[in-house]
Amino acid sequence: MIDPVKAEMFQNRLTKVYKHKNKLARRQSITSYRIYDHDLPEFPFSIELYENNIYIAEYLRRHGMEDDAHEAWLMACMEIIFEITGVPVDNMYCKQRKRQSHREGQYEKLSEEKQYLTVTEDGLKFLVNLTDYLDTGLFLDHRITRNNIRKICKGKRVLNLFCYTGSFSVYAAAGDAATVVSVDLSKTYLAWAEENMAVNGFTDKEKYSYIHADVKQYLKTLKPDSFDLIIMDPPTFSNSKRMKDILDIQRDHAELINDVLQATTKGGILIFSTNFSRFVMDRESIQSATIRDITKATTPFDFEGRLKRWCFEIVKQ
Repeated sequence: MIDPVKAEMFQNRLTKVYKHKNKLARRQSITSYRIYDHDLPEFPFSIELYENNIYIAEYLRRHGMEDDAHEAWLMACMEIIFEITGVPVDNMYCKQRKRQSHREGQYEKLSEEKQYLTVTEDGLKFLVNLTDYLDTGLFLDHRITRNNIRKICKGKRVLNLFCYTGSFSVYAAAGDAATVVSVDLSKTYLAWAEENMAVNGFTDKEKYSYIHADVKQYLKTLKPDSFDLIIMDPPTFSNSKRMKDILDIQRDHAELINDVLQATTKGGILIFSTNFSRFVMDRESIQSATIRDITKATTPFDFEGRLKRWCFEIVKQ
């Protein structure tokens, strides 16, 4: 169980942040957002609301509790979350998240339940999975970035690299892009991306295509002026057996970005994002004089002061 004093601390803090963020979310008609992110060291959670469900990621720590005691503690925490949010415990999904170093990959699979829920964001539908992976399939921190893509993609040829579940592709299609190409090394995520497109009615095979490829190698095959708008949100590190080479985003980003720019039309735009918190952009090696840090401008209200990713807008000269 929870120490009563600490329980009250958690209850007070969660009440405060939920009241504030719920108010902002309602104002913006947002139904999926992050409520709490390790605000108190004694309660190392990330708590996200996905409409009528809550996803809890517990950061791994040395809590000193036996398994039974930890389960009881976790259940008591979930009861507090229920009291404040009104979301039943049966609608809560909890996973344990290791603190990722930049040497770790992402999208680790934990289960095979294959339970998908449909949530709505800005009038678009997305399938999320709160049971099988550490990540749900929809990165809430890129909510603004996605909407920006929709605003600028009309009539453009769009390329979504490391597309994951295709949320950027959905927004590009909704923004009336001429074509949208989604590329990922995972067939599972490509299929998920195609499903996300389909539930929104974007099924035209002439306009929307999905390519199973190693992005580093795929970029080398592209002809100049192939795309007008490119989104690239790579993992920090990947040593997948299916890749020809290891990907280390700090080491490799300049080459990746230059290869993207080679395939982009003059005046075309690359939106580049990375979760590597210690990332340093190698501006001197990148073949563009227009590199704008849009991290702050793309940070949603529920991640203010706690966002651990970077986002840049790079224009082809």
